[in-house]
Order: sequence, then C-alpha cells, then structure tokens
Amino acid sequence: MFFQIDDYNGLKAALSEMCAEFAEACVPAGAVFDCKLVASELLSNALRYGGGSARFTFERAGDCVRISVKSAEDFIPPERSVCSGATEERGRGLFLVDAIGESRRYSKEEGICVVVRIEEESI
Repeated sequence: MFFQIDDYNGLKAALSEMCAEFAEACVPAGAVFDCKLVASELLSNALRYGGGSARFTFERAGDCVRISVKSAEDFIPPERSVCSGATEERGRGLFLVDAIGESRRYSKEEGICVVVRIEEESI
C-alpha cells in the first residue's frame, strides 16, 4: 500500500490504515505495535528532517513486513544508531527502529527500508 504523507494528520491516518489492514489479516497485536512504532519513527523523522513530506509504503510477505519511507529531500540516516542520554528529549527513534527491525537499509530510490519480523505471540 502507498501513502503520500504531508503532515502529521496524514501520518496518523496512514498508520491507522496500516494497523487496520494488519488486524484484519490477523497479524498478532505485538507485531502490529512494532510496525506502527517503526513507521511512526521513520515518518516523523522524514517530516521533521526530510523536507516536510514523505512517501510511505508497507508490504507483508510471509512472516515479515517491509516498511519504506522516502522523504521529499534525501534524508540519509546514520548507518549506526545510538541511544541518547536519559535526560535528552530526542535521539532514540532510530535506535528503537534498529532494536525492533530485523534489518535497515537506505537507497536513493526507496529511502529508508526496514524489515520487521512477525512473531507469533505466546499465550
């Protein structure tokens, strides 16, 4: 699915649509939460640092979800993420993305692409 995100209302609507689609497909709630967190962090960064708009796509393939965010301006994230200090207000987003995602890469065509593995929840 493809979304053009131009503001935080568009971000919220796209995330709601993604979560609804995954819930309908019986993706476990924990995996839906992980995907929403990853997409939210990437899209927020794209809006803030990448020119104010972004293209957002997601696709489920078996037990993985591929999330891509391409900002209006080339926003190239650092290859290695670090967590900011406990008293800092920013600097944890990419660290969280890397902690949750199975892989992260960047290309000029797709922007940032993160793969999140869907794991079945234990009862």
